[in-house]
Amino acid sequence: MTAGKKVAVVGATGVVGQEMLRVLHQRGFPAREVIAVASERSAGRKVAFGDRELEVRAICPEVFEGVDIALFSAGADISLEWGPVAAAAGAVVIDNSSAFRMDDDVPLVVPECNIEAAANRPRGIIANPNCSTIQMVVALKPLHDEAKIERVVVSTYQAVSGAGAPAVACLDAQRRSLALGEPLEMGVLEGQLAGNLLMHWSRDEASGYQEEELKMVHETRKILGDDSIRVSPTAVRVPVATGHSESIALETARPLTPERARELLEAAPGVEVVDDFAAGVYPTPLDCEGRDAVLVGRIREDIGNPGGLQLWVVGDNLRKGAALNAVQIAEALI
Repeated sequence: MTAGKKVAVVGATGVVGQEMLRVLHQRGFPAREVIAVASERSAGRKVAFGDRELEVRAICPEVFEGVDIALFSAGADISLEWGPVAAAAGAVVIDNSSAFRMDDDVPLVVPECNIEAAANRPRGIIANPNCSTIQMVVALKPLHDEAKIERVVVSTYQAVSGAGAPAVACLDAQRRSLALGEPLEMGVLEGQLAGNLLMHWSRDEASGYQEEELKMVHETRKILGDDSIRVSPTAVRVPVATGHSESIALETARPLTPERARELLEAAPGVEVVDDFAAGVYPTPLDCEGRDAVLVGRIREDIGNPGGLQLWVVGDNLRKGAALNAVQIAEALI
């Protein structure tokens, strides 16, 4: 593919769709035209693209005519219906939903880890992984290449923006109600998140895990190309607007010291080491907001499992966890 492509952003009125437009503009993506696409009810709305506005077009087969790259962030149902339509019209579809991630004919890509997989796309579709998976594998990839990771134990502390703009608004409303001593509305959060933690993803009754957790298991193996990696995840929603945090414990097949892990991470693409815990320096969600890099700190030997490692990994879930990853894939195509 060459520069000067026509790009469609599907789901342009959502928080991730708007972030995709922002990232395309900020990175100077070489497009001759960018179009904003959303549902019929959003048609005619205006969305920002740099210092100008784009008028939102209603999704339909004709909207994909001449489109070279279609960035989808409108939910799995929309992707399942319209992704193949866009691909049939000649676009390379980069989909941010869960619709195609485990499809054998759809590569699941994190550019810092496996960009070469994007070249083999029989359906014309490339999948963006889950936000929590993306930031984790960016940090794990250099360590896996060096010492072969055998097991990952991860607990996530996930920002409410990962559930969309209505969830952010609901948390704000709950905080106001608490401050005023008024009854709380649970709304789309389905529980009190203000001053609290929740685990409200779809549940898999057979395993006792949540859908969000199982994504991390299967996606990590597919991206790193190693089905033998054992992943033990726990996903938690926290009352933070933006920025997912993860506590990770690793077991590796070959010895890997904290010092060597730090060297590898400092040289790894997409990673910034923020680690001087003795001086109180470690990454926080506020540190990562608006940043492209995944921030890694608390690099240390696992005191409860000698020879193992522990890490603290933080990333902007709307940016690297969604929009930026998709745009980086598109950049690789051209």
